[in-house]
Amino acid sequence: MIFDVHCDALMKLWQDRSLSFHDGAPLHVTFSGMAEAGIKVQCFAIYVPETVPEEARFTAALEMVDIFFARIVEAFPSVKFVRTKQDIAALKEGEIGAMLTLEGCDAIGANLVKLKTLLRLGVASVGLTWNFPNAVADGAWEKRGAGLTAFGRQVVELLNETKRWVDVSHLSERAFWDVIETACFPIASHSNAHRLCPHPRNLTDEQLKALIEKDGMIGINFVPYFLTKDKRRATIADVLRHLDHVCALGGENNVGFGSDFDGITETVSGLETVKQYDQLVNELYKHYSAEQASRFLFGNFYAHLPE
Repeated sequence: MIFDVHCDALMKLWQDRSLSFHDGAPLHVTFSGMAEAGIKVQCFAIYVPETVPEEARFTAALEMVDIFFARIVEAFPSVKFVRTKQDIAALKEGEIGAMLTLEGCDAIGANLVKLKTLLRLGVASVGLTWNFPNAVADGAWEKRGAGLTAFGRQVVELLNETKRWVDVSHLSERAFWDVIETACFPIASHSNAHRLCPHPRNLTDEQLKALIEKDGMIGINFVPYFLTKDKRRATIADVLRHLDHVCALGGENNVGFGSDFDGITETVSGLETVKQYDQLVNELYKHYSAEQASRFLFGNFYAHLPE
C-alpha cells in the first residue's frame, strides 16, 4: 500500500480539459496508474498558478474541486473520497482513497471564509505559500524572508481547530519556524534534505529535526533538482539517500513520500509516472525491513493523520 501526499494532476486537468484521467498522457498520475502501482491514498493538490489573476484564483480553486469530484471520485467507482483516518480505514480491498489538499493560500487572498469553504469541501491539508509572498506568509523564493503575517496566524489557528495538516513546503525559513511554534499538525508534504541538495525548497537539518521533534511528517519528493545538484539524471538511489538522511536524524517514523507528480517536467530515472512506484518499492525492500518499508510507503503518514 502507498500513501502519496502530493501530486498536481488537478492543475493539469484544469489547464487542459481534454485530458483523460483514466490513462491519459501527459499525466503522471492516472486511475490506471494508481491501480497498477497499488496506491491506497493519493493526495490531489489544488494549485492555482501564479499566472491566474488574483480576482479569479478562488474560482479556479473551486473549479479544481469540481474536477476532483466529477472527473476522479465520481467517475471511478473504486476511487473514494477520504479526509480522515477513519475514512481510510474503511476502504475495501481494491479501493483507492482520494484526498484533497491546498497548495498555497493565494487562492483565498486574505479571506478566512474562503479557507473555511475549502475546508468544508474536504481539504485535509493546507500549504501556506507557493514560493512567493501572499497574505499568509513569505515563500522560499522571497528574498525578504518574512514569517507568518497576523492573518497567517489566524489561518494556522483555524487549521489547528479543525485538525488539518499545516504544510510547510514552499515556506520561507522564518515562516517555517513560526509554523513550528504555532501549528499542532505540521508536515512538509514534498521537501527534501538541504544537506544533500542545497536548493532553497529543501529543508535544513535543523528544520528536519524540528519537524521530527514536533512529531510532524516529511514527504520525500521526486523532483530531480531537489534530489541532486549534479547535472546527471536523478535516480531512485538519490531518493533513498534523502530518505536515509531523514532516518539518520531520527525520523524513521516521520518520513514518507510526496512525489510531486504532474508538478514536474523532468522525472527520476525509473520513476517517470505513478506506474513506476513498484521500482521504488522494490528498492525499499532491498535496503530496509518489510516493516520499515511498509511504514515509509503508507503507515507513517496514515499514523500522523489528526484524529
